[in-house]
Amino acid sequence: MSAPAPSPLAIVDAEPLPRQDEVLTDAALAFVAELHRQFTPRRDGLLARRGERRAEIARTSTLDFLPETAAIRADDSWKVAPAPAALNDRRVEITGPTDRKMTINALNSGAKVWLADFEDASAPTWENVVLGQLNLIDAYTRSIDFTDPKSGKSYALRPADELATVVTRPRGWHLNERHLQLDGTPVPGALVDFGLYFFHNAQRLIDLGKGPYFYLPKTESHLEARLWNDIFVFAQDYVGIPQGTVRATVLIETITAAYEMEEILYELRDHASGLNAGRWDYLFSIVKNFRDGGSKFVLPDRNAVTMTAPFMRAYTELLVRTCHKRGAHAIGGMAAFIPSRRDAEVNKVAFEKVKADKDREANDGFDGSWVAHPDLVPIAMASFDAVLGERPNQKERLREDVAVAAGDLIAIDTLDAKPTYEGLRNAVAVGIRYIEAWLRGMGAVAIFNLMEDAATAEISRSQIWQWINADVVFENGKHATAELAREVAAEELAAIRAETGEEAFTSGKWQQAHDLLLQVSLDQDYADFLTLPAYEQLG
Repeated sequence: MSAPAPSPLAIVDAEPLPRQDEVLTDAALAFVAELHRQFTPRRDGLLARRGERRAEIARTSTLDFLPETAAIRADDSWKVAPAPAALNDRRVEITGPTDRKMTINALNSGAKVWLADFEDASAPTWENVVLGQLNLIDAYTRSIDFTDPKSGKSYALRPADELATVVTRPRGWHLNERHLQLDGTPVPGALVDFGLYFFHNAQRLIDLGKGPYFYLPKTESHLEARLWNDIFVFAQDYVGIPQGTVRATVLIETITAAYEMEEILYELRDHASGLNAGRWDYLFSIVKNFRDGGSKFVLPDRNAVTMTAPFMRAYTELLVRTCHKRGAHAIGGMAAFIPSRRDAEVNKVAFEKVKADKDREANDGFDGSWVAHPDLVPIAMASFDAVLGERPNQKERLREDVAVAAGDLIAIDTLDAKPTYEGLRNAVAVGIRYIEAWLRGMGAVAIFNLMEDAATAEISRSQIWQWINADVVFENGKHATAELAREVAAEELAAIRAETGEEAFTSGKWQQAHDLLLQVSLDQDYADFLTLPAYEQLG
């Protein structure tokens, strides 16, 4: 008697979407179901391990390089696989969600790479999850176009050789996709995003002279990198493409991963193409992990923590050295500025800051960097062109002058800056505005001339939480308390109501966003990720 067929994935509580059958095919769903069966138990175990490690940090208030993997770090002989041609020159990468207009604009932007984002720049509504996949399929088949209903402006793809190479970012391991379930259990969002994209596009991308390339977010250990590597091996065998076709760039955006960069590259060495230095999530991770470590771990206002802070320099220089030692690309941080169509002076100041930031990265040895807006592509490109010239990267710069001790990465108290009352106001203002947009399905939001994503809201609410719990006293003599945070939030909500008008305020999700920000900022039991309670409220 033959074994019963595995039960299929169920689509749960989801309104049908136009053309969803092109994405949610039986064959694609069977692949995602198999990924879920094979790998979700390991994912669950690694999430539990995160909790155990966080408890250890709470007990010791320190971190160190792992003694058990010292041999990997000491072995100079291993390197990651050589970069494929399509990923060899990454001097400017543009980031953004996979809505239809962004897909065309990002591919046309002149950047070498587009990070097509299902993670922090995309609120995981069912529509964004499914139609984002459809937009990428349409882009690769050149059947994508878009006409803006407001302006009437039309958008179409440039010739193939002028388009950015796509690197797709699935959701982090902590998020589930509640609309896809197997026997009543939701599938991890990471496996949904990876699985649908890989299944539909792996061979198509190979035929285009590229491949299925990924950014891996929120990684906390080399064991999580090992899980991804095993998924890649399984997936390549499943669809019948050569091993090593997949390439992954890992975001070093958690403090624990910063101590395991070499081990992460080692686990992914047949599929690794680089590491990226992600700023806001990295700061969020420091607050999260050392939130009970006392005053020496209290961060000042987020805008006061620049990449020149000693502990941030230690992190980025170690990243460059690690990548180049192992033959991988080192990719720099985000230029989040959004040019103003109305204020030339704002643009002038911001462009100078962006240029200084990208000049520093290029001179430090990075092989490329991120921007959030097409107007910033030429600025970043000029910074890297000046250093690279005709070379595709500068991996030969080994940065052997860099020596980073374990304590350097968490020397937060080397900063002179202190938290300010204005910093509290800004964290509340940005937090409410971002969460409101996220609850309406928008993950990348222009706020005060900066492109903000979920990492922004995480650092905002984490700083409010940390300042209150550390009993910070601001320069005006006010104590950081829950009452003060509520007072500032109420004032901000009233200002938004006045700014938007009653009708727009009522039709938005402002009160809901205000309440959620205060919940995750003031609850004594710190939520691991803001997006977990927020997802419960997402339509």
